Amino acid sequence: MTDKIVAFTTCETQEEAARVARMLIEKKLAACVNVVSSVRSVYRWKENIEDSPELLLIIKSRRDLFDTLKAEIAKIHSYEIPELVALPILDGSTEYLAWLDRELPRAE
Repeated sequence: MTDKIVAFTTCETQEEAARVARMLIEKKLAACVNVVSSVRSVYRWKENIEDSPELLLIIKSRRDLFDTLKAEIAKIHSYEIPELVALPILDGSTEYLAWLDRELPRAE
C-alpha cells in the first residue's frame, strides 16, 4: 500500500468545481484534480429524496494531507455538508507515484 489517496467530492456548478480544483492545486493539497461533468446524484437530504446534476472531482493526494484538504474544501464549498471521501491507492505505476511525490509537499 502507498501513502497516496484518491479523494472524491462533488460540486453544483462548473465555476465552483474549477475554483475548488484550482485551490487544491495552488495550495499543493493535490497533485491532480479531474473534473468530471454531468454526473447524477440521487440521495436523501433533510427527509427528501434529491436527484441532482453535479460535477465530480477526483483528487489525487496523500493521506497526511487529507485533514488540511478537508478543511480547505469546507471553507469554500457551497454545500452545507460537502461530500468528501478518500480511498487508498494500493499500487500504481512507479513513474506516476513518483510524479505525485514531486508535486506534493514532503510528508512530515
